Amino acid sequence: MSLPARVRVTCPPLPLAPALRIAAARLCPDAPLDRLTTAALAIAGGAVIGAHLLWDGGEVQFLETGWRWRGIEEALAQEVAKES
Repeated sequence: MSLPARVRVTCPPLPLAPALRIAAARLCPDAPLDRLTTAALAIAGGAVIGAHLLWDGGEVQFLETGWRWRGIEEALAQEVAKES
């Protein structure tokens, strides 16, 4: 899958590092970050622009509006599926 040039998708180790935890909380404020089983983050230019988070009993995905419909949603879902 081809992503925009400056975008990368990664599954960081859990628990999330403080800066990544803050970014995930900003994007998905209702997600129980202390109960995550998998997290995939989309990063562009050093900023977290999207997240797909899984925990027992739930999941959520969010991508900043300006980045939607560029294949990033699918890339986040694929990365989570590989880790699950």
